[in-house]
Amino acid sequence: MTPDPDARVALIIEDDADVRQLLVMTLGMSGFTTIEAENGRQGVALVRDRQPDLVTLDLNLPDIDGVEVCRQIRPLTDAYVIMITARQDEIDRLIGLEIGADDFVVKPFSPREVGARVNAMFRRPRSTVRNPSQPLVGTDATEQQSTAPALTVAADPVAGMLTHGSLSIDTEGRIASLDGVEVPLTRIEFDLLATLVSGPRRVWQRETLLSRIWGDGWVNDQHLVEVHIRNLRKKLGEDTKAPRFIRTVRGVGYRMMPPSAD
Repeated sequence: MTPDPDARVALIIEDDADVRQLLVMTLGMSGFTTIEAENGRQGVALVRDRQPDLVTLDLNLPDIDGVEVCRQIRPLTDAYVIMITARQDEIDRLIGLEIGADDFVVKPFSPREVGARVNAMFRRPRSTVRNPSQPLVGTDATEQQSTAPALTVAADPVAGMLTHGSLSIDTEGRIASLDGVEVPLTRIEFDLLATLVSGPRRVWQRETLLSRIWGDGWVNDQHLVEVHIRNLRKKLGEDTKAPRFIRTVRGVGYRMMPPSAD
């Protein structure tokens, strides 16, 4: 069968042939064209050459481990990354998320669970206009409008711009700047920041952020929000004891500090 040239592409980086074939079947049923890599170096090369929309990445690879692979591919792609491991340790999950992974699945996993998580990720709100240098990711405009709310853009003379003190967010070009300098954010970090700034007086509950950015069915994974907020704060140069931008509302979630505190 000839591959659909318009299908989303999933790269499976996995040294176990049985697991690899299970993921090929699972992602194929979700409409992906799949490509495979047996080790980390091959995976990095395929990311560079093929620009996949999704990467599943085994943590324990025979040459370079999944954390290092994720670190190497993040500057090359904005694809969703799901790390897969046989180890249950929470530290593995945190390390993976901190270097740019979007989710973490532990073996043995259910194909139905993987499919549901992938579908939820691709239902996240996305701008219909993107930087031409960025890889094409996410759902088409029709699915996007029917499954996820668009970001609310504050009134501004320039369409698609959000401002909050010295923060400037171009929601169409997906560029965030602080004091005029671009801040290198991952896909999730950008969506979190744009969401918080779109309602600066609102206290955003963790459950609401999970549903809005990750999709429904993720309410039990609140640590995802906490880890990505922590990463976002680091990139904004935040002092957690005296936050400049993002304030934690204990027991609830997060809100933006007033611009006057900038």
